[in-house]
Amino acid sequence: MAMELARNWWALALRGAAAIIFGIIALFWPPAAIAALVAVFGAYALVDGILNLVGAVRAGRSGQRWGALLFEGIVSLLVGLLTLFFPGVTALALVLFVGAWSLITGVAEVVAAIKLRTMIEGEWLLALSGVLSIAFGILLFISPLIGAIAIAIWIGAYAVVFGALLLGLALRLRSWASRQQQTQVPAGPVPRPA
Repeated sequence: MAMELARNWWALALRGAAAIIFGIIALFWPPAAIAALVAVFGAYALVDGILNLVGAVRAGRSGQRWGALLFEGIVSLLVGLLTLFFPGVTALALVLFVGAWSLITGVAEVVAAIKLRTMIEGEWLLALSGVLSIAFGILLFISPLIGAIAIAIWIGAYAVVFGALLLGLALRLRSWASRQQQTQVPAGPVPRPA
C-alpha cells in the first residue's frame, strides 16, 4: 500500500495545492469561500435527491418499499434548488446552525466544569472554554455576516495548513519511492565462469 501511495504522490500534491489555493482565497476573500461552500452543498443536495428518486423508482418496480426514498429525494431536491436559487438563506442557516451548536456545547462545558470543580484542579479552563463558546454563539446570532466571514477565514486557515501537510507528505513519499527504486535496481547480468 505504501508503494502504491508513493507512486501516486502527485495526486496528494495536487490535492494539497488545491487546498492551499482554496485556503488563500478563503483567507483573502471570505465571501468566495462562503459562496463555494453553499454551491457545493446545493449541488450535493440535488445529486442526493436525484439518486434517492432513482432508488425509489427502482424499489417500486421490484415491489419494495419506496415511500421514504421518494420523500427524502423530494426534500433533497427542494433543499438543493433553494440553496442554488437563494444561497444567502443557506449561508445564514449554516451560520445559525454553528451558532446554536456553539451555544449548546458552551453551556454543557460550563455545567461540566461546575460538576468537576470538586474533583479536579483547573476546571476553570473548561468553564472558560464554555464561556468562549457561548460568546461565539451569541456573536453568530447577533451578527451572522461577521460570523460567516469568521467561519470562512477559519476554513481557509485550515485548508492552507492541510494543503501544506499534504504537499509535505507528497514530497516525502516521492523521495521515499525514489530511494526504494534505487535499492531494488538489479546489478546487471551475472558473469559466467570461464
